[in-house]
Amino acid sequence: MKLESFAVDGREVVRARRGQGGVLLVQPVDEHDLAGLEAEVSALAAQTGALPFALAAFRVADWNDELSPWPAPPVFGDAAFGGGAPRTLAWVEETLLPALGARDYARLAVGGYSLAGLFALYAAWTGDGFNGAAGVSPSVWFPGWTAFATAQPPRAGSVYLSLGDREEHTRHPVMRTVGDELRALQRRLDATAGVRCCLEWNPGNHFREPALRTAKGLSWLVRALSE
Repeated sequence: MKLESFAVDGREVVRARRGQGGVLLVQPVDEHDLAGLEAEVSALAAQTGALPFALAAFRVADWNDELSPWPAPPVFGDAAFGGGAPRTLAWVEETLLPALGARDYARLAVGGYSLAGLFALYAAWTGDGFNGAAGVSPSVWFPGWTAFATAQPPRAGSVYLSLGDREEHTRHPVMRTVGDELRALQRRLDATAGVRCCLEWNPGNHFREPALRTAKGLSWLVRALSE
């Protein structure tokens, strides 16, 4: 599939489209994600058959600021979290989606990897009009996330979760909670009326095949939202 790059409000966006209508997927990405985007789109196309979809990946300059739901102290290294996800989500809803012609699509979903996966879940809980979200190796260890997600159900009706089977086997006291946090989130979603949830385990640690793992999550959304 052909990738086209353009700017929306000064921010780089890379888009791939197949067919008309269908599911519109949006995904926050950094430089590493952009480098693997061609492989991700190829896998996504192969896993969704002939179903129509479009993927719009938008560039994030400050990962810890733009994708974190609220301010938090550093967990890895000395970089704190700025809590800019509400601003990023507002930009997606008010600027990016209109520029992409979101009204021409039957369904709308958001996905991402790592902290971008947490952003996708945050959008599923608080966003306006998202039908599905894919949190791929999402940072559900983030301080305060469990209390936030427990206090209210998601607005999106389809939620995909995944994790590498080695990710929770670490000495880091925060990161090693990620498996239990994700299992608990799945149980809550399975018990929530009107929500369809999938939890998938992938071989390897957090850094193994992020593009292909993301494609699996997004393809699950395309299939689920096309039924």
